[in-house]
Amino acid sequence: MLPKEKIDRINQLARKAKSGGLTVDEAKEQSSLRQEYLKAFRSSMLDTLTNTTIIDPEGNDVTPEKIKARKKKRLH
Repeated sequence: MLPKEKIDRINQLARKAKSGGLTVDEAKEQSSLRQEYLKAFRSSMLDTLTNTTIIDPEGNDVTPEKIKARKKKRLH
């Protein structure tokens, strides 16, 4: 994830945007920080999904093949 300082800055800019508006530079910074946050979030979510195994009620592994392939790729 992103460092706490960056998340705090995202929140600070969001509050400022709601209350009075952002300067052009602040809007660019906000957009950049949001993109960085989304990239980190997606990476974290993908790691979580890759390390998840889905078992049906009968005890069979029903993890999608795409996730199994990604898991094998990471092990090699």
